[in-house]
Amino acid sequence: MVTAKKNTTRKVLDKDKLIAMYMDYVLEEEKRPKTVYKFCKENKIKEEEFYNFYGSFEGLQKGIWERFYEHTMNVINKSPEFDSFSNREKMLTFYYTFFEILTANRSYVLFSLKEHESQLKNLQQLKGLRKNVKSFATELIQDENSEKAISALQQSERIFSEATWVQLMFLMKFWMDDNSPQFESTDVAIEKSVNTVFDVFDNTPLERVIDLGKFLWKEKMA
Repeated sequence: MVTAKKNTTRKVLDKDKLIAMYMDYVLEEEKRPKTVYKFCKENKIKEEEFYNFYGSFEGLQKGIWERFYEHTMNVINKSPEFDSFSNREKMLTFYYTFFEILTANRSYVLFSLKEHESQLKNLQQLKGLRKNVKSFATELIQDENSEKAISALQQSERIFSEATWVQLMFLMKFWMDDNSPQFESTDVAIEKSVNTVFDVFDNTPLERVIDLGKFLWKEKMA
């Protein structure tokens, strides 16, 4: 008898499919599902399948941002040249790729970051992303510090990783407000802000800081 295998034709649910279901729901309904039960019923999946991946919608929201990060790293790590890049080039590559992924999901990103009146509540879903971004920045500085024999010339991993996160928050806000074609202004902001941060850590900040300030003033007054 092979009757036990007849139901295996249904596609197996995975994390990305569940995320796609959720994103489609909130964009079509313009609100979060009220219950996991109703969400699963409407998408014809078992409730237990949902819990195989996330314990709640809050966990799923955090998971979406973690997947954005994971997809970013998967893309840049496929480049054979990435390992040979300088830290500055690696950071630029990370931001350009990350914002390409955000742009591909812009409608959902804007919804999720504006869902609540409380900005603090909106940012709670970024906890996992914050941890990953800071870890990425820390690895960059650790690699650079390992090449410096004099400890006084080594850079602070904690300060650099925190600065990277603050920088990402600034760039995300800039991107959310960016009305330029293909978000060209965001690309410029990425380049200038990354150059500024690295120049600050290289102790030659003045020219870059002035350049960034002029750009931001121009964008604000446009």
